[in-house]
Amino acid sequence: MKLLNQSLKYLSISIFLIVTVWSAIFYINMLDEIHDSIDDGLDNYKLLIIKRTEDDATVLQKTDFEEGNYTIHKIAESEALRMRDYFTDTLLYMQNEDDLEPVRMLTSAFKHGEDYYQLTVFNSTVEEDDLIEDLFYSILWLYIILVISIILINNVVLRKLWTPFYSLLNELKSYRIDKNVPLPTVTGETKEFKELESAVNALIIRARETFYNQKKFTENASHELQTPLAIISTKLELMLEKESLDPANAENIEQILQTIQRLTKLNKSLLLLSKIENRQFNEPSLVDFSKLVNQCVEDLEDFANFRNIEISVDKSANLTYLMDESLASILVSNLIRNAIFHNIPNGKVHIIINENSFQVTNTGKKEELDSSKIFDRFQKETNTNSGTGLGLAIVQAICKLYGFEVGYSYDREHCFEVKMG
Repeated sequence: MKLLNQSLKYLSISIFLIVTVWSAIFYINMLDEIHDSIDDGLDNYKLLIIKRTEDDATVLQKTDFEEGNYTIHKIAESEALRMRDYFTDTLLYMQNEDDLEPVRMLTSAFKHGEDYYQLTVFNSTVEEDDLIEDLFYSILWLYIILVISIILINNVVLRKLWTPFYSLLNELKSYRIDKNVPLPTVTGETKEFKELESAVNALIIRARETFYNQKKFTENASHELQTPLAIISTKLELMLEKESLDPANAENIEQILQTIQRLTKLNKSLLLLSKIENRQFNEPSLVDFSKLVNQCVEDLEDFANFRNIEISVDKSANLTYLMDESLASILVSNLIRNAIFHNIPNGKVHIIINENSFQVTNTGKKEELDSSKIFDRFQKETNTNSGTGLGLAIVQAICKLYGFEVGYSYDREHCFEVKMG
């Protein structure tokens, strides 16, 4: 989720909680204020009625609410002395509404002459259910208007404010440290974005220096190691051609040659891994994996025939991908070589090409390999010294470079699958 949308989400939730709490407090305070206002009016009304009784004794004879908002009942002295003014909320029938309506009622006691009376006065009050409903819709509309306002601000003001950040982000996505291009820049004068630009550029400069140092080391290592190994191999081969060499020494020299050849392959594999991880392969072209598989099978046909291994290819769809052709060839070759090399005599290798993936299935030893270690460097399933233990590690590095998914499974046969989409 984008930062702007996250801020919108948290702001909406926060506003909802704030408005809810504020509404509850506002409702309580408003209801309390209404009651205070009505109570003051009832107190004043009570005093006016008591004053009228001094001038008009007929007022004392009003015992129901039919002709006014008060009633007067004669009570005992003891009851009157115990009574204190109190307010109550109740319902009374209103003829104009033809329904029970909420009222606020004041009950009090007073003395007239030698007698004591109970005075009850009332006044209509607000209907709480109507008040809650009106308040709810008012708050709901307020919340909707606030959220819409925030969305507009988010998409106009804040989006414009964050434009330099997204511009820098897009530059970083396409930036390559192996290319001599200018460092990313931030437009505007926002302090935080300028600090981000400085930190990012400092990091890029350090990464670029490290990359070029490592690249230089890889190139030097390739030259400095391969050349002496080639010279040693050539001299040893010349020694083997001498007729004066006795069989024991010839055998020792042959073993040394095999060790040097393995060291040469190991050096090439490690350098290849380093180049892949440093993304030094950057000449993509549209690779047809069907043709690549057929070519690889043809190249390895003699090796497979020597071990009496049958190779079959099943193509159900065209599989093409934009990538470095040499890396695609290494990916396919390593998997097929691995399937032949770790096979059994008279075994089988079956290659399946689908629209978004290809599988290499082979017979082999009848137990599942450790899938958590099989792609590790120098991980070997046999004790032979002819392999480098880097074939599947190179496969995994190529898949990681292009975002492929490589996996291993076992169901009476060993299966390696590369998914490209």
